[in-house]
Amino acid sequence: MISVSNLAIQFGKRVLYKDVNMKFTNGNIYGIIGANGAGKSTLLKAISGELEPTKGSVELGPGERLSVLSQDHFKYDGHTVLDTVLMGHTVLWDIMQQRDALYSKADFTDEDGIKVAELEEKFAEMGGYNAESDAAALLSGLGIKENLHQQLMGELSGKEKVRVMLAKALFGEPDNLLLDEPTNDLDLDTVQWLENYLSEFEHTVLVVSHDRHFLDSVCTHTVDIDFGKVTLFAGNYSFWYESSQLALKQAQNQKAKAEEKKKELEEFIRRFSANVAKSKQTTSRKKMLEKLNVEEIRPSTRKYPGIIFQMDREPGNQILEVKGLKATTEDGTVLFDDVNFNVEKGDKIVFLSRDPRAMTALFEIINDNRKAQAGSYKWGVTITTAYLPLDNTKFFESDLNLVDWLSQFGEGNEVYFKSFLGRMLFSGEEVLKKVNVLSGGEKMRCMIARMQLKNANCLILDTPTNHLDLESIQAFNNNLKIYKGNILFASHDHEFIQTVANRIIELTPHGIIDKMMEYDEYIASDHIKELRSKMYGE
Repeated sequence: MISVSNLAIQFGKRVLYKDVNMKFTNGNIYGIIGANGAGKSTLLKAISGELEPTKGSVELGPGERLSVLSQDHFKYDGHTVLDTVLMGHTVLWDIMQQRDALYSKADFTDEDGIKVAELEEKFAEMGGYNAESDAAALLSGLGIKENLHQQLMGELSGKEKVRVMLAKALFGEPDNLLLDEPTNDLDLDTVQWLENYLSEFEHTVLVVSHDRHFLDSVCTHTVDIDFGKVTLFAGNYSFWYESSQLALKQAQNQKAKAEEKKKELEEFIRRFSANVAKSKQTTSRKKMLEKLNVEEIRPSTRKYPGIIFQMDREPGNQILEVKGLKATTEDGTVLFDDVNFNVEKGDKIVFLSRDPRAMTALFEIINDNRKAQAGSYKWGVTITTAYLPLDNTKFFESDLNLVDWLSQFGEGNEVYFKSFLGRMLFSGEEVLKKVNVLSGGEKMRCMIARMQLKNANCLILDTPTNHLDLESIQAFNNNLKIYKGNILFASHDHEFIQTVANRIIELTPHGIIDKMMEYDEYIASDHIKELRSKMYGE
């Protein structure tokens, strides 16, 4: 349990929030949401003790342990992977160090023997004899194979380190767990493993994430940072989003009577409660929803970008034909081979692979930015494309302001380009910022504005939700669901895939799996699981 009392955080004259009073209780998972800069990560830092609040206090239950997902991926470079995970249980690790130091003494005394016996007793009580096997199981679940467990952290890739740090946070089932963007750099299979793990977790979890499906799958509550306040709601992200949109609609309709508003909101809560049966935390969430006061539901102050893709012309029947494509890395690793498919009118295809470099290679090839090792592709004569690459660095290597930068990619006057930037929430003096100083999220919004200028009938999107906040992801997702053209995309956002794709193509070193089905059906199918194992040579 975590108790927050009269918490306030202020930087200079800027007050993030004040008078925060709430309890985070055992068995619940709290998703923390808010606009960029609202103070989501700051709240976690204040709770963990990393940041001293301006006012107030944070207390844990008596004797409880707190674990935090570390963002410092270099701190443990001199330690083995397994030891790094074991360090996650600080008390157990300290006992192990003391015990090993005593055993290694050359002049071992009777007093040392008594001390060792005490340590051994504590070690056994804390499950120390199973610690290494438990840590190894966590690592394996997160995709870190056994041959890496004794390697130094400094020898791992950045994505492998992320998984080890997550295992470290989870190790020993802490009483309280703080996770800041835990799904970053995880593939879809590993995110699903984490969802399943947390759904069985019986302690207190606070999580910040931009992954809507993850929040919906694991969270019993939503903590919304808005209006300079921190407010606790029952339910997951989808409930918060739908209810806030309904409240906004009602606020805009001044003619609606108060009693009618209340009835509409109560009906919404009733319908949502019925749908909660699909959740892994059905009982507790449903009870909380039944207690929810409709007056608590308010429209959000957050702004959603205007992401609207339109087509200048309808695509013809011939979209894209791919024959025998093969791509390898510089060291000869086969990313995919013997790739053959035709894109049909209306297809919205998500491309999957256990190696994310495969999707990027395919998109770069069909955009003439990379040569394939074998095979060919042909676009239909009516097709116009707009491409959102994974790496947009080269687009921002200039000191142009946003308006001049965007004008490189279309025709029109300054007002025209400002309108597109305005849709992407750049207003006033912001449009005169130099593009080489933009944040990752700002650059992504610029790239989306660039795509919208093209009015293309085929969108190619390589991991489009990278660097975007929840509001931008939601707006992007909503428009792609109604877009009439073709979409070829890769994503690690489950909700994005499930709601946009009507076809799945998985790229493997031994051909492709090509299915017309929803993503949820694809990952649940035993037949597909067997086929995937075969295609990856397992």
